[in-house]
Amino acid sequence: MMTTLMPVIRELIRKTNPLLEHELSAEFAKSRLYGTKFCADQVATMDFRTFARKRPPEEEPSIAVALRIDESASMSAFGRLDAAKQAAVALYEFCKGCGIPIMVYGDTADRSKLEQMSVYSYVDFESKDANEKYALMNIQARSNNRDGMALRIISERLLNAPQKSKLIISISDGQPKAMPDYSGEKAAYDMKDTLQEFRRKGIQFLAAAIGQDKEAIRELYGAENTLDITDLKQLPARLVQVIARFM
Repeated sequence: MMTTLMPVIRELIRKTNPLLEHELSAEFAKSRLYGTKFCADQVATMDFRTFARKRPPEEEPSIAVALRIDESASMSAFGRLDAAKQAAVALYEFCKGCGIPIMVYGDTADRSKLEQMSVYSYVDFESKDANEKYALMNIQARSNNRDGMALRIISERLLNAPQKSKLIISISDGQPKAMPDYSGEKAAYDMKDTLQEFRRKGIQFLAAAIGQDKEAIRELYGAENTLDITDLKQLPARLVQVIARFM
């Protein structure tokens, strides 16, 4: 898979790195011995660290990305799961190549009465495992999906990231369904309520649609927040636009 995707990934990194190199952070790091801004509130510490300076991009990237993959049984149809795996690998390699923190989570529901909600951490911000990317091959279609709760769990995790911009990309077929009655209007209301709540907290959401799922995804996330990833050859240009948009 990597052999096939590497030309796409390299092109994506080549186009995006100039954007990151010229990015200026608006955040100031306090407790400095020198800097461009005097902080009167630091004088009482008596450690002479009374200045602040802007954090350069290489010190703290301004964007963190979370990829959420719906692992419901319906994702096995029409090549959705293969496309999701390829998108996960491409996005992971792209973020690593650009120094952007990334986490990749999968989720399903109702695997058993005792396991009503299941979340799988394939890649995490805090992981030190150099081989973590191989876990992406464990992404698979499993059971049902409770999208609202999955987005809530990932959003709460992403809120702890120090980066200024926080982006969640969700790959699903737009068919939330879980026991006993999580479907239709009830599921759609739950999802929209979750999106609204965490957008207020500063998280941006983008839904990646695969082919015939576009209309269902647009209804839930909004047309302006829907990305068509059916043609992976177009993925580099589309993701460059996304990263530039959310920086």
